[in-house]
Amino acid sequence: MAAYSRVVRRSAALTAAVAAVMIGICAAMGGAKGAYGALIGVGVVTVFFGISVLAVGKAAKVGPQVMMATAMGTYIVKIIAFMVVMVLLGKSTAFNGKMLGVTALVCILTWCGAQVVTTIKLKMLYVDPDVDSGGGSR
Repeated sequence: MAAYSRVVRRSAALTAAVAAVMIGICAAMGGAKGAYGALIGVGVVTVFFGISVLAVGKAAKVGPQVMMATAMGTYIVKIIAFMVVMVLLGKSTAFNGKMLGVTALVCILTWCGAQVVTTIKLKMLYVDPDVDSGGGSR
């Protein structure tokens, strides 16, 4: 669990830095509406990844099967909710929708890439070795 929290912290730190850069770029390119779009994109990504981190973190304390079911369940719910949010926000003229989309995409890719790279560097086991099975050398 400690390794998972390290992966989340590193992914969040890198994504926050990239989000700040994207907000600056969008503000420069699209003015106030570009900045608002970027901020909304960052907010949506933060909420959606935060839900996953909290739900999967709590489920991991119960067991690996519960953790996987929770991860899949939250993924499906988030995809549906993301579509609803995008449809509702798509009709607004208060912000630049393209800047929202680009910022969200860049933040999502950064988060996912950071998780992959950090997991590889930490050399985390993806299964728990069964030390109690007595299946050692014969």
